[in-house]
Parts: sequence; C-alpha cells; structure tokens
Amino acid sequence: MVKLNDDTLDDIFSALADSTRRRVLADLEQGSASVSALAQPHAMSLPAFMKHLRVLEDAGLIARAKDGRVVSCTLSPEPMRAAAGWLARYERFWTGQLDSLARYLYHEEETHPWKTNPPPSSSGSSGASTPPSNASGAPGRTRKR
Repeated sequence: MVKLNDDTLDDIFSALADSTRRRVLADLEQGSASVSALAQPHAMSLPAFMKHLRVLEDAGLIARAKDGRVVSCTLSPEPMRAAAGWLARYERFWTGQLDSLARYLYHEEETHPWKTNPPPSSSGSSGASTPPSNASGAPGRTRKR
C-alpha cells in the first residue's frame, strides 16, 4: 500500500477534482488505452489533454508506457486505495456521530413526543387552511443622514 503524506493526498484529491480526469480514470477501468483513444471523447486539444494526463501521472493514479509511437496509459489503483482508506477513517467518525445523534433524537421522541396533529383551526369547519402570507411586514426605520 502507498504511504500517504499531506503532499500525496493533495496531489490525489487535486487530480480527482477535475471531471475530465475522473472520466479518464473511469475509461481506464476497462483496461489500458492509448492516449489518442482517451483524448477522443474530450473536446480539447491534445496538448491540453496531455496536461490532464500529467496531473494524473504525478498523483500516481496512472502509468504511461511507450511502445513504438503509441503511448498507452494504465490505471494505478494503489494511490486511490490509500486515499479511500484515509477517507474511511472519517466515515467511521461521522457514522458514529450520526448514530449518536439518532440515539439522542430517538430518546427525545420517546420522552417528549412531538405533536403530530396541529391544533384545530379557528376559521371554521371547512378544513381548508390559508397559506402563510409572504409579506414581510412594515418597513423598518431608515437611517438619517
């Protein structure tokens, strides 16, 4: 497994922040592909696309290999696994926090039940209620100059 430091995490998450780069990674899930095949669905110049590949390669998310005149890319899953492991720590924390909140809310509901039926309307027995007014009320004081 790849050892993560702050710079490595920054590189990985920075690479994942762009939709073009995420799509390249998704395309590479099917297996290695040539740079031209990866670039085809993106409406940009080849030099601009190569910059995206450089970011992915610098983050360790892809590897490039040259065979003659063809450059192909393959997915390198280890940095992604390491970043997912880093995120999993926080998922466990937030899951615990949300479970604690759920227990608290359940306890509050049991000890202080919420009123489920609104009080009867004094406007009559038609059952229809008028929607609340959107008016904000009278204007406030103005500042004197």
